[in-house]
Amino acid sequence: MAQQHLDPTDPLAGPAPTGDTLAGYLRAQATEFLRALRLHRETGSGANGSEGSVEAARALRRSARRISASLHTFQPLLDTDWCEGMRPELAWVSGTLAMEHAYTARLERLLNALHRLSGSTALPAQPTGPADADVAAGSRAAGAAPVPQRAAPRRAELRNPPPPAQERSNLTVGAAKAGALLDRQLNLARTRAHSTALQALGSSRFHAIADKVAVLASEVPLNTSAATTDLRPLATAAKDRLTDAVTALPLVTAGHPYNAAALIHGLSPDTVPHPQDAPWHQVRLLLRLHRYAREAVSGPKGNAVVDLRLLSAGQALNRHRDASEAAAAAAQAARTPRIAPATAYALGVLHADQRHEVEAARFAFQQAWQEEKAAAEAVSTR
Repeated sequence: MAQQHLDPTDPLAGPAPTGDTLAGYLRAQATEFLRALRLHRETGSGANGSEGSVEAARALRRSARRISASLHTFQPLLDTDWCEGMRPELAWVSGTLAMEHAYTARLERLLNALHRLSGSTALPAQPTGPADADVAAGSRAAGAAPVPQRAAPRRAELRNPPPPAQERSNLTVGAAKAGALLDRQLNLARTRAHSTALQALGSSRFHAIADKVAVLASEVPLNTSAATTDLRPLATAAKDRLTDAVTALPLVTAGHPYNAAALIHGLSPDTVPHPQDAPWHQVRLLLRLHRYAREAVSGPKGNAVVDLRLLSAGQALNRHRDASEAAAAAAQAARTPRIAPATAYALGVLHADQRHEVEAARFAFQQAWQEEKAAAEAVSTR
């Protein structure tokens, strides 16, 4: 277990990795890219895509991100013109292939949240709270025997009463129409993204990228100084950029759950993304660069080196991104002309729910980052 938290960028971690280590890592990632591309072609690409083609597209994105990140972090050791020409192309591949999955996951997230908020799905029985009152009311309406109520749940109801009947009715009625509206909008976007991805994979632009990756699998364009240059200072620089960006975040506020900071400007008519989300999105990208730099320093098998705390922090920032984009999708749907008030109301509740999810993700990241920071300080004092 101790090996999981060993930082390969630490000068005391072992022999200095050089350009040969980076070359081995890039060759391994290029081979993964080509393997995923072959799998994608073998599994087909129908209107919805088979499970194999979906997994192949995910593997393509993973390897493209790792190659691009390594070119960014370790560019001083590589041919400059080749790096500057390759990085935006790999970013285009990764971004294009990610859109279909993003729309599918966003729709699933929003529909699940709508069902949860409207009470239209069967949820696990809760020991206390308004759910007990709803069950009892439903039993009485059906002519069944009253559900016995314990004193503790009754006290919980007094502390946290169920929403008014009219509010619950409006949300239930509007949720179905809101879900149908989101389903139409996001499925249309997903279909377009699928078509765009298929066109991209068949384009001459993508074939040129694949040819360059095939060359990379056997020949890495290192410069003359790479053979004797230690990779760790460049990887440490990536870590320092991440640390500086995290320091600028309001982690003190994020350390308190339900602080409502993520709801600021929530009623603004402005359609641009929340300005407060941008620094968190940037930290997510820098954290990814840091993780991939650690992998590269560890050699071709670098993706087997996992720091569970960094992984947890990255997952929290992924949830932050997903909830932020889902909230924006709910707000966009609410701006649809001539929708019923109940539908707009349900979408408004859904937007607020996702902004609370944004806040919860910030809290989770703050917890994971503090654990990572404490672990790093403990190692440095040994």
